[in-house]
Amino acid sequence: MTTQTHAVDHELIEAAARIARTRCRGDNHTMAAAARAADGRIVTAVNAYHFTGGPCAELVVIGTAAAQGAYDLDTIVAVGDRDRGVVPPCGRCRQVLFDYFPTLEVIVGNGDHVRTVPVADLLPETYVWSDHQLDTE
Repeated sequence: MTTQTHAVDHELIEAAARIARTRCRGDNHTMAAAARAADGRIVTAVNAYHFTGGPCAELVVIGTAAAQGAYDLDTIVAVGDRDRGVVPPCGRCRQVLFDYFPTLEVIVGNGDHVRTVPVADLLPETYVWSDHQLDTE
């Protein structure tokens, strides 16, 4: 596993933090995510907590981006409500993000020690779904 780090998109962190402060209400919406599309747009979303494991903010932002015609995401970050700051994606989100956007950059860390890493670096011994599909021919 390499640990490459790239420049941090502080505008993206602020966009997610703003959504976390203004849109996360109660226990159903406690995380916000922001992603930068390849065309520079910022797409935001919040999680939809449910006891059955409702979708995380990172997964909601994928659908929101697609609904807005943004199919290529470059960078993503999640931020917790109540000023919890940057929160790394859970294992399920890491795998989904990698499957949809294998070159995606993810902002992780906390406080003044945030950094941007390739999503593949968050998944040692990465499972590549397409490598394990049977040929239909």
